[in-house]
Amino acid sequence: MNDFSAIQHIIQTRRTTKPHLINGKQIPEDQVKELLHLANWAPTHGLTEPWHFVVYAEEKVKEFCRQHADLYQQHIPAEKFTADKYEKLLHMGDMASHVIIAIMQRGNLPNIPVLEEIAAAACAVQNILLGATALDISSYWGSGGMAYHPAMKTFLKLQAEDLVLGIIYLGYSDKTLTGRRNTPIHAKITFIN
Repeated sequence: MNDFSAIQHIIQTRRTTKPHLINGKQIPEDQVKELLHLANWAPTHGLTEPWHFVVYAEEKVKEFCRQHADLYQQHIPAEKFTADKYEKLLHMGDMASHVIIAIMQRGNLPNIPVLEEIAAAACAVQNILLGATALDISSYWGSGGMAYHPAMKTFLKLQAEDLVLGIIYLGYSDKTLTGRRNTPIHAKITFIN
């Protein structure tokens, strides 16, 4: 298998695995560190490297999930609060090995557009997801709950210009998921010759 075939296989077999499909088996810490090293090779305009990751492991995964659920309870108006959502957030990581909060931490070159910093940090997340797939690790990049709420930024002690890009749940799954695309690529391309 050549390099293109290998990366093509990894990209085409990467799947979102919902946390309830994760089986509780722990990922070796060195593999999580390898995934984070891959993230560090994302493209970055001006070498600002605007990604930052907060990693929870072992008993800290459940602690984060409790804190996440508590943020929801404390900051959502009573008329929008539901016990089901609280319970979902509380138990989202019950079987996850690691939880990683992905953050776009604004670089030190203000002339670089925010959109480019977000795109670079999202590429870093994609590197984690693709690396996980190569290691047969299941992943879920979630944006629900309080991920985008100002209370999460406060909880993480982020600066005003920083953004939470989502919460990544990592683990192993006994299920093999398949995927599809709704629209063929040729319908999404305009060639100008």
